[in-house]
Amino acid sequence: MNMQSFAPLMFAGLIFIMLIGFPVAFSLSALGLLCGFIAIEAGWFPASFMSNLPINVFGILSNDLLLAIPFFTLMGAVLEKCGLAEDMLDSMGQLFGPVRGGLGYSVIIVGFILGAITGTVAGQVIAMAMISLPVMMRYNYNMRYATGVLAASGTITQLVPPSLVLVVMADQLGRSVGDMYKGAWGPSILQVLIFAIYTFVLTRVRPSYLPGVPPEARTLDGWALWKKCLRGIIPSAILIFAVLGSMGGLPGINTAIATPTEAGAMGAVGAFILAALHRRLTWQLIKEGMTGTMRITAMVVFILIGSRVFSLVFQGVDGAIWIEHMLSNLPGGQVGFLIVVNLFVFFLAFFLDFFEIAFIILPMLGPVADKMGIDMIWFGVLLCVNMQTSFMHPPFGFALFYLRGISDTLFKNGALPAKVESRDIYLGAIPWVLLQLLLVVIVIFVPQTVTVFLDKEQKVDVDKVQIEAPAQQENLDPLDEQKNVDDLFKDAAKSDADHNAGTARDPAADAAAAAASRP
Repeated sequence: MNMQSFAPLMFAGLIFIMLIGFPVAFSLSALGLLCGFIAIEAGWFPASFMSNLPINVFGILSNDLLLAIPFFTLMGAVLEKCGLAEDMLDSMGQLFGPVRGGLGYSVIIVGFILGAITGTVAGQVIAMAMISLPVMMRYNYNMRYATGVLAASGTITQLVPPSLVLVVMADQLGRSVGDMYKGAWGPSILQVLIFAIYTFVLTRVRPSYLPGVPPEARTLDGWALWKKCLRGIIPSAILIFAVLGSMGGLPGINTAIATPTEAGAMGAVGAFILAALHRRLTWQLIKEGMTGTMRITAMVVFILIGSRVFSLVFQGVDGAIWIEHMLSNLPGGQVGFLIVVNLFVFFLAFFLDFFEIAFIILPMLGPVADKMGIDMIWFGVLLCVNMQTSFMHPPFGFALFYLRGISDTLFKNGALPAKVESRDIYLGAIPWVLLQLLLVVIVIFVPQTVTVFLDKEQKVDVDKVQIEAPAQQENLDPLDEQKNVDDLFKDAAKSDADHNAGTARDPAADAAAAAASRP
């Protein structure tokens, strides 16, 4: 076996251990160390090469950007438990309820708003299902539509800033978090519009699937209803503007006054303030929020360490060169590369979490995309759009598992009139997965959906650069030019002589002056 054939075997081993279900962080470390031992024994690199491993691990733990992850996680963990989702869904449901498909519109809008302030799929799906699913079943909404819109609206949070996925993407691709957030706003808004258009079309094609709620079912009306809606929207908008605006993550804001870590800390403080305003700030809420933050942060760090062990050995056996040659020679250029990469990531997402894909697969694909001239912000946001399907597609979509669990709990508690079948949950997710894939296609072929909010680069055409020298006198005799230079030096010498004559002291004159001054 030679080194050229060992890199493909390492990649195949990577795919295998990620699919067997063992914790990826530890299996990656074991695979990397085993392959490193084999490479040293084969003489492909010296044993001293592995001395870079502690330096790389220390580099991970000293990365200031990754400090934003626990802050944004804590912000989402507090907000998902403070009752904000319940209040917004109740008010929005009553506002849009009488419209045909109104409950679906309210779930989509609230999912988008919550995605911009919580960033957690689990809490968002569970909170929205607890409020909206009983109401939808009470008014005879189609079961597959109801489960599908709840799961899909919960996964929008992976794309809407301040998504943790985008923070990881920015770190792995070496780009600004603020620019990554700006690039994600276009696809986020487009995703909401696609979901809303699908709901509208369904109300026309299948009116019985999405009936309107009778106006008499409202418990609030007039200014009282609008007041409750604004009570949830205005504080959320202020928090979004403060967090994203301070780090330059909103369209039109080109100056960042805070780092992502500082913005995340400010968001965590804002989450505690919102929880206090809703009178839900308790020691139990703080404890649960910090416990969840600790678990996610520890998981991220261990996955990073495992991926760094594997990537070090993989680069030592020229695995990066093998990946580059394999992907850069695909037919179709940039479009062909993006299609193949997105198909690969889509199928990996059946089995892997988005953190695992971002930390393990992205470092292999990013350098190739950069050398092919692909904009890294566009590439990162595109993969983020793709990876949100990892929560949706059967049979391993986590959003479907969350929905399955909360629906069973609601049925046992008597909140649901009938049990929600697993078949309805899985089949109901398929149209929404197709809508998410439609957005992937749009972003591939219309990159302006990402770049429209980014700062425009000032491009300079070096072929058109002109350097103009000062105008010189024409027909100047070389002898005259030399004469002018000589005159310049003569003038300088005369000036120095005059200066010295004026400042030098005569000893005889000084003695005579001293004698004359005596009495």
